[in-house]
Order: sequence, then structure tokens, then C-alpha cells
Amino acid sequence: MPTEQRLAPSDSPDAPDAPDSPGAPDSPDTTGAGDERATGRTGWAALRPLVLRLHFYAGVLIAPFLLVAAVTGLLYACSFQAEKIVYAHELSAPVGKTELPLSQQIAGARKAHPEGEIAAVRPAPQPGDTTRVLLSGAPGVTADHQLAVFVDPYTGNVRGALETYGSGGALPLRTWLDSLHRDLHLGESGRLYSELAASWLWVVAGGGLALWIGRRRRNRALKALALPDRTATGRRRTLSWHGAVGLWASVGLVFLSATGLTWSAYAGANIGDLREALGQATPTVSTAVAEDHAGHGGASGMAGMPGMPEKGKGKDHASGGSTPSDVGIDKVLRTARAQGLSNPVEISLPTEQGTAYAVKQIQRSWPEKQDAIAVDPATGKVTDVSRFADYPVLAKLTRYGIDLHTGTLFGLANQLALAALALALVFLILWGYRMWWQRRPTRDRRLSFGRPIPRGAWRQVPLPLLLPLVLAVGAVGWLVPLLGISLIAFLAVDLTVGALARRRRASAASAC
Repeated sequence: MPTEQRLAPSDSPDAPDAPDSPGAPDSPDTTGAGDERATGRTGWAALRPLVLRLHFYAGVLIAPFLLVAAVTGLLYACSFQAEKIVYAHELSAPVGKTELPLSQQIAGARKAHPEGEIAAVRPAPQPGDTTRVLLSGAPGVTADHQLAVFVDPYTGNVRGALETYGSGGALPLRTWLDSLHRDLHLGESGRLYSELAASWLWVVAGGGLALWIGRRRRNRALKALALPDRTATGRRRTLSWHGAVGLWASVGLVFLSATGLTWSAYAGANIGDLREALGQATPTVSTAVAEDHAGHGGASGMAGMPGMPEKGKGKDHASGGSTPSDVGIDKVLRTARAQGLSNPVEISLPTEQGTAYAVKQIQRSWPEKQDAIAVDPATGKVTDVSRFADYPVLAKLTRYGIDLHTGTLFGLANQLALAALALALVFLILWGYRMWWQRRPTRDRRLSFGRPIPRGAWRQVPLPLLLPLVLAVGAVGWLVPLLGISLIAFLAVDLTVGALARRRRASAASAC
């Protein structure tokens, strides 16, 4: 976020504000930046002007993207509770005495919605919930979405049908807000905004944290860091709130940045490739079955399922019973229970001949349930098993991170924490822009903004520190492409502006 542009000479939190003097945004560096290497500055003293300049420009230019991401993220954090209210009828059913076999529940869904193909089934996870029958290829439903038919598990009656998206089973309200946060409903091109915001959030938050701690280093009292100074006025008061709130929010903001990048378009692909190279990719259960069973799968591997014709018989097998070529979904569910796969689970049907049922746990709240098995449709035997306990460390951390980012890992407490972080980011951005406004020239109160940080800060960094820094930035820029590309664009613009400013000064000097 934008921060102060010039500190008092003492760099002390108690130093009085020096009045700003009028000057063009391209005012020359009057701090002797070009001679700093000769002064022997090392460590933080050498890096601070560079971090300050980067923090300011990133705050000014990237903050609009961060603001949009924060507001849409806040709305998404509230969508989980809103979804339970808006879709209460579809999600719940009166508790009865005995649940019907899953095949009969599917038969009820197919009777009401014969369109499309059955892709998966989510049995009611607990009493009072409905069973979801997920249909792919239903009319009016986009290819990456499914139609969820909600069935009363006690009566088999359909309580409604809604479009659903993703492995989290997002319903229309949450899907709309998720797309707003992810790509502003602009498709793949819109994802650039959210990835750009995530790419810079950790840089801005980390730089601001370093500047705040460095500024307060002479006052070792924790209160001076963690609480705003209520006695301050003007820009210093704004800075006090900006720094204190940023201190509390910094770890959370860096976390949101890191986890958001894991499923972004470009950085996410690089992170995935790196994890795979390190042997840390997320395991998947294999649905391939033995060749001698490959010819027993029926039509599309789903013979014997409600609404699907048995192989060679061409009739609607709506009773839901098993056939010689398919043991039936009820036996598959019993097999999964015997393997320790407790609710909630999703049963994906065979997609073609030679593939198996895939049963996976889908609980994203703590403790996570992510075990999965594959079941041969011809024999009912388990052909593959994947246990979450056996996941590589980075795969587990990625799963935890994504679920914490999306607000599912710790339920309502998680969602409240995300909402608080989003609000904190909104206020940090607004305070940052307010500081920029408060630094406008005091002797000319026309509509204007404060001066930018003086140029030439990089020349203050000693070569032994500058070279490793450049290499590190290059590596990060490769891993996070939008960060690298935008940083190069910032440098190009800055060099151009500097060259134009020098030309104007040279012209003015020659005219004199």
C-alpha cells in the first residue's frame, strides 16, 4: 500500500512533519542517492530507500487491483452462510426413519431429470441433508458446470435442481461470487487481474512490514509497533493506523498471496511443475481396471445404473439393481464404507469402458477427509487406494492452504478471519492513498498529489548486496511471471520518465 514518501531527517516516529515543498513528480533526487555507495551504507540502511520506493509505486499502481480483490474476496467469504439460507430448501430434508438405497434415490432424480448423464453422486452426509445427483451435459448447463439434483434420501422425492461448480460443490450464488473474485466474469483474460494482485500482495505487505518495523526501531516498546498513535495528527496519524493495522494483517496477507498463486494461471502452473519435479504432486486414484474386465463395462461403463440401459438389452434399467456387468452403486458405497471412507463422499461413475468407480472423501473442513478408492464395476473389488495420510508434505500443505484461503478449513471462524483480512486490506489501501493526498504541496492546495519517492534508490545498494538481490528477483520473476513482467514495465516507465525529466532540466538550464 502507498506509504509516506519522505521521512523526517531523524527517521523517528516523534519527529515533526516537515512541510512539503512544491515540486514536479519527477523532482531530482536531492538526497545524494548517486553517491551512497561511497558512504559505506550496508544492510537495511542501504535497502530501505529501494524498498520504500518499490512499496510506494506498487501501492499506487497495484492497489486498485488489490482493492477489487479485497472487496470481491469479502463478498465470497460471506457466501457460505448466505448459500445455506438461500438454498435451504434444496440442501435440507425432513429427517425420516430409514434412508432409501442410493440406487432408488438416483432413480427418483432420473425420473424428474432424464436429461444429461449421471457423472457423480454425493450421498446425504448427515441426517437432514439431501443427496446430490450430479448430471453432466444437461441442457443449458455449461461444460465446466453440472446440474445438481437434490433428492430427499428418505422418500426419494426431488427437492430441486441447481447448477453447481467445482469440487467444492458451489451453488449459483457462490459460483457467481467466486467468478467475480477470480476473473470479474471476464473469462481467462480476467484471471490476469487476480493473479497480478496475488503476485504483488506479498511484496507490498512484506515491504510495508519491513518499513514499519525499521521506522520504529528506536522505540522498542511493542505498543509503538502494534497500536496506532492516537496523539498524532494529519499524515502521521494516518501513517500510524496504516502501519499498525498492516503489522497485524501482514502474515495473513502474505498467506493469501501465496495460496492464491497456487491455482493461478501462470504462477500456478510453474508452482505445479516445481512440485511435480520435487515429487510433491497431489496423488490421484487410478480408475483403470484389468484388461479382462474392460469389455464388461456396459454402455459408457455405466450399465446397471438407474436410467442407463444394460449392455445388449437396450431397455431402461430404472430399478437401480445390479447387472452381470455392473455390481451397482449400492455395493460400491458399501465397499467404500468397508475401506473406511466415511461421509461426506462423492461417487464418480465410470466414464468409459475399462474404467472404475472412483469414491473419494470430500470433507474440506478440519480434520480433512481426502481418502479415495477405485472399485471395479464388474467385480466390486478395490483396484486402487489413495490415503491423505500418505500425501507428500507439499501436497498436504497445498490442500490446507487452499481450503484455508477459501474459508472451508475451519468453517465460520475461517470465514470471519477472511472477512477481517479483506476489510483490513481495504482500509490499508484507503489509508495509503490518503497519505499520498496528504503529502501534496502545502503552498499550493490545488488538486494534486504528493511527490513520488526520489529516483536513484537502487544506486544506494552496495554491489555485493545488489547482485544477489537482482538474481533473487529474477528467479522470483520467472516463478511468478506477472510480477516479473509488471516489474520490468515499472522500470521501463521509470527510466523513461527520468530521461524526460533530465531533458526538461537540461533545456531549462540552457535557456537560462
